[in-house]
Amino acid sequence: MAVETSATTPSGGYEPKWKKKKTLAEEAGTGIGLVGNIPVVFRQGNETRRTLALAGSPLSFAAAQAGQAIRYGCKKGECGTCEALCNGKWIRPCVAVIPELPAGEEFVLVVKEIKKAKSSGKFFSVRSFIMGFYNNLLGMVGFVKQRRAAKKNFQERLELEEMIRKKALEKKNARASEGL
Repeated sequence: MAVETSATTPSGGYEPKWKKKKTLAEEAGTGIGLVGNIPVVFRQGNETRRTLALAGSPLSFAAAQAGQAIRYGCKKGECGTCEALCNGKWIRPCVAVIPELPAGEEFVLVVKEIKKAKSSGKFFSVRSFIMGFYNNLLGMVGFVKQRRAAKKNFQERLELEEMIRKKALEKKNARASEGL
């Protein structure tokens, strides 16, 4: 068990700004992690990571304990972002648990590779500046077209309201002349 430590100097009260963080096993308090009896192997491309886990513990905890990065989406097992291959079947590590295995057998998981996005290394580039200008221009043209269509609809609505007002006035006058 790792214990939070704080170093002090002989001259008195120096307290460091950092403290040792607890491992997942220590946080869970259930012995999950290197205390387990089932070897778990994560393979991703050419890289292999190993850890131990207890049967029934979440696979995502074992992955974190081993330092294995798995891309998660929903953390509920619905989206399939985290899918990994295990014994010829696709499983979802975000909700899967470590199964009970016979002694000496390893739980091997082949994890999808995480693609890293390319970065140009620059915040602004000439291309991004031109594309931004082009995008803004398209937006302005769209607003002008939309405004023209709205103005036409507004004129039609005004004409229709004027026609309704005239017909209502005619009916009112006709009723008034009948009443005389």
